Amino acid sequence: MSRMGYNLKQAVSQMGRNKGMYFTAILAITAMMLILGLFFVSFVNVNLFASSLEKDYNVIQVYLKDGNKTETTEAVKTSLGKISGVEKIEYVSKDEALETLRERWGDNGYLLENLPENPLPDSYTVYVSDKDAANMIGETAPDLKGVDDVVYYRDTIEKLAQLSHFIEMGSIIAMAFLIIVSIIIVANTIKLTVFNREKEIGIMKYLGATNWFVRAPFIWGGIIVGMLASVIATGLTYLIYTKITGIIGSDITRMLSISVIPAEQLTTTLLTMFLILGIGIGIIGSSISIKRFLDK
Repeated sequence: MSRMGYNLKQAVSQMGRNKGMYFTAILAITAMMLILGLFFVSFVNVNLFASSLEKDYNVIQVYLKDGNKTETTEAVKTSLGKISGVEKIEYVSKDEALETLRERWGDNGYLLENLPENPLPDSYTVYVSDKDAANMIGETAPDLKGVDDVVYYRDTIEKLAQLSHFIEMGSIIAMAFLIIVSIIIVANTIKLTVFNREKEIGIMKYLGATNWFVRAPFIWGGIIVGMLASVIATGLTYLIYTKITGIIGSDITRMLSISVIPAEQLTTTLLTMFLILGIGIGIIGSSISIKRFLDK
């Protein structure tokens, strides 16, 4: 414990003597983590939205034309029931649809009370067993007499899957590039600190100090840099994310049925991820730098 206290004291002391270099290193790593944090929250929310839509992938809304005769409406149901993979068909009147929408809007549901007329159509909610059945309904239902429109989430889910994959690949590429840059920055910062203490280190080595004894304060310096950058980056990501979700607003997300992960749930994960990343960068960068000096 006494040796750890000495190493920490030396690390803080050398950071104080080289404020500019360490401050620059902290800013650079913070910027890197901030970019990764924004990629991360985007990726998580896109995945959440895609997953929520996938749950409704087996549900298709078939909207009916206004003024349909009862025979026409029943004929649509009969035709849909003949399609392989259809499990259940539920009729939803326009009044039921409006009531569902009012409940979904929550406190803003009163906005729907003064409409001159109900703008929503009657519809059938069709439950299918697989994607092939959904595709079949999407292709054939629009041609049925009395059908106005067909809505399901095939195209949306496929586009979200592509977007999620793009964000994931972009995050991996950005992470690899920025980690390398951060390690180089930390290594150069530690290297300059080593040069400033070259005579002192030479004396320590002459008196019998081990390589680990010389190396430890610099590694702790790198760890402190990584930890400070992690905390700052987590705080900035939290502030930006809460600002964006605040602009969107809970009412809008409820009305559009968009799921957004609360910032509080992401903070712990982000901080843990950033701490591991920051400490790793600090250790690797400082180890590379001091190793070159000790190997001379």
